[in-house]
Amino acid sequence: MMNKIWGVFIILGILFSFITGNAEVINNEIINAPGEIFSIFLSMLPLMILWSGIMNIAKDAGLLDKIANLMTPLFRIIFPDIPKGHESLGYIASNLTINMLGIHNASTPFGLKAMKSLNELNTDKKKASRSMITFLVLNTSGVTIIATDIIAIRSMYGSSNPSMILVTTIMATVLGVFVGLILDKLLYKIWRKK
Repeated sequence: MMNKIWGVFIILGILFSFITGNAEVINNEIINAPGEIFSIFLSMLPLMILWSGIMNIAKDAGLLDKIANLMTPLFRIIFPDIPKGHESLGYIASNLTINMLGIHNASTPFGLKAMKSLNELNTDKKKASRSMITFLVLNTSGVTIIATDIIAIRSMYGSSNPSMILVTTIMATVLGVFVGLILDKLLYKIWRKK
């Protein structure tokens, strides 16, 4: 479905560029974008590697288990289906911690491990469990306190105040998580009644 949506956007963009007489903009972007994307990737790669390594060390040292234990009261409310002490809680805590630091690409391995672990608890492998859906909602709601990757990109492009987005980021995070979790609970109650 997403491929179709993006395909429509691309076609509309190309048509709009021809209608407005800006077809050379499309050509320039096709030529210049890959190099710019590769440059951004190379600048972000060390950050991703660093935080992935730090989080793996924290996991091996048991720090993530301690973070998960600190978050357990909150997790009991958000994920009532996950048994206490289950490994998925540690992966969820890792994923959310890295996301809070704004290094979203580095959180992906922990998100995948969390989903795999949650799927082991799932009784119907053909459908996502309630906990899997809630984790997906929480993960995609943009849990970010310090938008490290965005600040790095703003700095790379010469922003005079790259960290100016911190307050806005925190407000967007709180609102996104709050609305996402409320909708998740409401839709689950409606679905369960059917």
